[in-house]
Amino acid sequence: MKLRAVLKAAALCAAMALAGTSRAQELVVWHDLGDNGIKWFQSLSAEFAKTRPGVTVKSINYPTDQWFGRSISAINTNTAPDLIFNNYERVIRVADQTNKLVDLKPVLASVGDKSFLTEDDLRVATHADKMIILPIQRVQMGFGVRKSWLDKVGEKFPATWADVQRVAVKFRDNDPDGDGKANTFGMALEAAKPRDLIHIIDLFMFGSGLRHTLIDPQGKIVVDEPARAKVLEEVLKAYTEYRYVAPDTINHSFGEMYQTIEGGKGGMFRVGDWNVKKWDTPAVLGGDFLVGPWPSFDGRKNAVVIGGMRGVAVPENSPNKAIAVDFAKFMLSKQAQQASLDNLGSAVRKDLDISSLSERQKLFAAPSWGLAAYDFPEAVHLFYPELEAAYHRKLMGALAKPPANWKAFITETANEMRELAVKLAKK
Repeated sequence: MKLRAVLKAAALCAAMALAGTSRAQELVVWHDLGDNGIKWFQSLSAEFAKTRPGVTVKSINYPTDQWFGRSISAINTNTAPDLIFNNYERVIRVADQTNKLVDLKPVLASVGDKSFLTEDDLRVATHADKMIILPIQRVQMGFGVRKSWLDKVGEKFPATWADVQRVAVKFRDNDPDGDGKANTFGMALEAAKPRDLIHIIDLFMFGSGLRHTLIDPQGKIVVDEPARAKVLEEVLKAYTEYRYVAPDTINHSFGEMYQTIEGGKGGMFRVGDWNVKKWDTPAVLGGDFLVGPWPSFDGRKNAVVIGGMRGVAVPENSPNKAIAVDFAKFMLSKQAQQASLDNLGSAVRKDLDISSLSERQKLFAAPSWGLAAYDFPEAVHLFYPELEAAYHRKLMGALAKPPANWKAFITETANEMRELAVKLAKK
């Protein structure tokens, strides 16, 4: 009896230990991808468990602003999740304020096939000589237009800025949704926060065939270079004297911009590869939109913009760091990338099955249009976020009170940014 009791106790202890190990192997990842992101991580958890039995992955979605605060605070107080996932520039901010992200260079070096990653992908993954993310989702952003509205006003997909201007006026003035009210706008844009307004300018700038919006890799301010100054002036006028947008767009961030698009009141807008699945559904836009390159301003070859990279990072104080690193590496595998494409419309691999995607999703998954990669100044200049914030404040003043002479304003702004860049670089 004593032996049986001892064996029973040993078995119970083993079971308890196994249960404890199982709990310890629940990886937690924080992201801001919404419901589609949660579904993606659920599928990754099931797939990862095939080779790592007992390991589960729990993803927690936070609105972007909360994701920042929670990630930084948790890492700095040793209560970090196992992994964090977000756009590269957001992870850079976390890296700068914690200095506690794993250098993933050795992890990437151990990946057998990584030929699908470009130099831009690797450059944006690196910050302050550390690879702070593994590049998982290359973010493409095209120019979208409501198809039924084009048909209503007798226009085709706009290829040039002159086309956009003509179509915008018709979308605003010709009641393209047919409700008999003057409540439609030529464009749905955003402006409230630095990444809102500068992001829109980036898209028009890079999409029109130019490189750099505010500063180049060598530290030169390019705001008043003639071709860039032309794009900047026209985009700022779209918010102001041209009246292509809703009057309160100066206060719009991502949420308000999406409300205008999804509420059927904006005729031209940004389309990210992650938007298409939702906007194809009858409950939202019902697929009533065309997607293509951003408009050309001066004859340069226009393109769809690779406007960022989403990636996975591992905090140094991850509760299950070794397994978290293995999972990060797994996210570059074909099965994980296929799940990324299916759930979010974004991936970096080129060997994925796109047969089940909608026509608009296929345009992003196997693009025939030209692609222009954003230059990622955040990864080159440590002071860039502060410079961009000052640039945003200057431009917002112009949106609130448009200058009498836009060209003089742009020259003045460029000179102010040059002075500030010199000061910031010396810090």
